[in-house]
Amino acid sequence: MNILGRKPSPNPSKWRIFVQNRGDPPHFYNRTLMPGRDVTRPWRLFGRPPLRETLRMKNLYQPATAAHIKERVAQVRPDSARQWGKMNSAQALAHCAGALEIAVGDTVPPRMFIGRIIGRMIKSKVVGDDQPLRRNSPTMPSLIIVEDRDLQKEQARLTALIDRFASTGPSGCTTSAHSFFGRMTPDEWAILMYKHLDHHLRQFGA
Repeated sequence: MNILGRKPSPNPSKWRIFVQNRGDPPHFYNRTLMPGRDVTRPWRLFGRPPLRETLRMKNLYQPATAAHIKERVAQVRPDSARQWGKMNSAQALAHCAGALEIAVGDTVPPRMFIGRIIGRMIKSKVVGDDQPLRRNSPTMPSLIIVEDRDLQKEQARLTALIDRFASTGPSGCTTSAHSFFGRMTPDEWAILMYKHLDHHLRQFGA
């Protein structure tokens, strides 16, 4: 039986079998009913990833991952050329620091109306695998930096926030809903913060 209560078809072009985790029973998804969907990661359709998949993904609670991110932050220079977007390097690091201030609960931006409609669905795609964030992804208005910033100060501020987030772990994570994605677990915040930092460091070649 499959998730729709139907027996699998013998036609291999119509049905695909996958095993979600080693030791789990196989499941069947009808490719004609859900064309083009990622059948190897069904939680991307129906909710958050299983714990084993969450632990496998890079996140900012992992000491080695946090240390590597800080090394990359230190590589950013005032003249680092951006690969996309409008912010310069100092503004981008200030933007990242602002996101981490939300993650640790220092600031709580209001929920976005569009996020209440589609945020949960988009969240499952963003934190559901190790794929990097897309270029020119939309951002919340409160994190748009337009004024000039001092790079060294923003590097120090961001590094301190990375240390704080990583060292306090889930107990130090915000319990407020994300402005766009809504309610998130600490592990989902840790994945999102890693991806967000990686995104902007790649933006400046770090």
